[in-house]
Amino acid sequence: MYRTLFPRDLFAEFDRLQREVSSVFDASPAIRGLGRGGYPALNVGTSPTSVEIYAFAPGLEPASIEVNLDRGVLTLAGERKNALPAADAKTTLHMEERFAGRFRRVVSLPEDIDPDSVAAAYTDGVLHVTVKRREAAQPRRIAVQ
Repeated sequence: MYRTLFPRDLFAEFDRLQREVSSVFDASPAIRGLGRGGYPALNVGTSPTSVEIYAFAPGLEPASIEVNLDRGVLTLAGERKNALPAADAKTTLHMEERFAGRFRRVVSLPEDIDPDSVAAAYTDGVLHVTVKRREAAQPRRIAVQ
């Protein structure tokens, strides 16, 4: 996609804006569901023993990330600071694609999770949250007598 750094063509800017608005309201499902495009991007998966959540959020301080679990709902929140210097009368920002500001993502978890065994680690820009499942809820093989 071609994007000019110095927007002078008004019709090109309207075309770009129309494509961006259309992509927000595009309801075509992907293979695994609808991609929402929120920040941070999430991967959520399950195993027989746990629920694994990966949040891709580079450039954050681990202390600035809030992870809360309340009644089966996991909330990830925080703030990403703007890395650009403060604008003054002599500088002009031509393009800003990196997200900066407060964020909040919410994930509903299955009913069989154990709220007392949650672990979160932030390494190399990836927040990894592990929520263990209750022992009784795990599948097991029953021997037939």
